[in-house]
Amino acid sequence: MRIVKMVVLALCAFVLATSVYAKTKAEGNLRHSISVAKFENRSNWTGQWVIGDTFGAVLTDSLNETGRFIVLGESDMRAEAMGEQDLGASGRLAGGKKKPKIGYMTPAQLLVKGEITHFQHSTTGGGGGIRIKGFRVSGGKDAAEINAVIYVVDSTTGQICASKKVAGKASRTALGVGFTDKDWGTNVRGFKKTNVGKAVEAAVDEAVEFIVEQVEDIPWTGSVVLVKGDRVYINRGGREGVVKGQTFAVGNVEEVRDPDTGELLDESMNVLGKIEVATVKKKLSICSIVEGADKIEKGMTIHLP
Repeated sequence: MRIVKMVVLALCAFVLATSVYAKTKAEGNLRHSISVAKFENRSNWTGQWVIGDTFGAVLTDSLNETGRFIVLGESDMRAEAMGEQDLGASGRLAGGKKKPKIGYMTPAQLLVKGEITHFQHSTTGGGGGIRIKGFRVSGGKDAAEINAVIYVVDSTTGQICASKKVAGKASRTALGVGFTDKDWGTNVRGFKKTNVGKAVEAAVDEAVEFIVEQVEDIPWTGSVVLVKGDRVYINRGGREGVVKGQTFAVGNVEEVRDPDTGELLDESMNVLGKIEVATVKKKLSICSIVEGADKIEKGMTIHLP
């Protein structure tokens, strides 16, 4: 009995330590802002639902669940938000604190777009069985498969940082519920339980893993927005994963551009100081100066030392 108790206590300690580590890792992760565009359907499949929109929606949700990104609304959502801002600025709406304000939208540092290159929603061709409210109940074998190409784009330059082909496949045997392209409506939970939903999620998981890997090679930066005495305010906070005690290098960024095209060829930073985070708020952090007190100015760039 004592041995069993010791094992149980050890397992509990391990689970607790793992949970604390995971939380610390999530909080210490510096996040990039990212937005997913609608995926174009280049496959030969057509139906009463849009596979490209569905793939983009699942990808957006999965990126958000990682806790590694500031996930912004898809392009159509942001367009609607800007439309509301324009309407508010037109003078046709009542004023007040809840009136949409222009110039407050968070810019996306990275854009994700792509194409669905192959989609097979059923190896049985949708025949057989009984269809009930958009789902087909059958007892045979069935499978769904999807292939896509994803692109990670730098929003500043418009250049493709990386691309990858991803694929997802799911199959079932015996009695099960299969997806059809009619009347499934907004039953997303039911959709994810089908072969198609599982295939899409498998491809999305592969895409998310790839995107996370690429972000590790993309520099994380911010800016000094205010210098007040021995305190430096930066435009990165808890939302971006900044934590108390982190240190950042501060300096001026020097860019090298092609004189013919204006394209950014290279950039480097002339480090002039060092700061340490003392207070973290949602969208900004207040830092103490470690080095370069007489050199740090508003507008300078920060990055990891």
